[in-house]
Amino acid sequence: MSRTWIVIPMYNEASVVGTVIEGLRKEFPHVVCVDDGSTDGSQDIARQAGAVVVQHPVNLGQGAALQTGIEYSLQDPQLDCIVTFDADGQHRVVDALAMADRIRSGEADVVLGSRFLDNRTKLSPLKRLVLRTAAVQSRMSTGMALTDAHNGLRAFSPNVARNIHLQQNRMAHASELVHQLAEMNPRWVEHPVEIIYTDYSKSKGQSLLNSVNIVADLFFR
Repeated sequence: MSRTWIVIPMYNEASVVGTVIEGLRKEFPHVVCVDDGSTDGSQDIARQAGAVVVQHPVNLGQGAALQTGIEYSLQDPQLDCIVTFDADGQHRVVDALAMADRIRSGEADVVLGSRFLDNRTKLSPLKRLVLRTAAVQSRMSTGMALTDAHNGLRAFSPNVARNIHLQQNRMAHASELVHQLAEMNPRWVEHPVEIIYTDYSKSKGQSLLNSVNIVADLFFR
């Protein structure tokens, strides 16, 4: 049986996280949700859906939640892969499974999801421009020829995960992670994934807000 752990950073996702976890656990029995100070009962729903829940007493940001989840997963002596997965329903389990398989087969040490390797993901012109710009900036600063530098669906071997030490708690953690990977120089590949921009995520304004955060990260970090 797979000893892949799914790491889900979670903040006020009570309306969707249970369904996300239930879908994942059909393929991945081991799911850890890092609750980043939710006030809507997300913790209880995640537990009921079968996830382990680790809680931050206050909101520290997605970078801190990812680091906590990675460190929790690394305690499993039989761990074979760690996959980071969003709580809001935008990622697909089939993509996570294919990415984990590429780690477990020994093909790569890092598999990074990209929404730009095919045409399935529907993006606004602004979002597409910002993400393309971020990828170019990332390539120039790290030498890693990524097409999608801010995709939250990622898979790591245990050896790589042990060397991830995120210090930037909020949006800047994405760039920080790429810089750390560039320094490690592992065997890495990108994998085509489809991001589903749901009515739920749009109602929270995540698409536009993330675009603004990415721009701020590029110019002010």
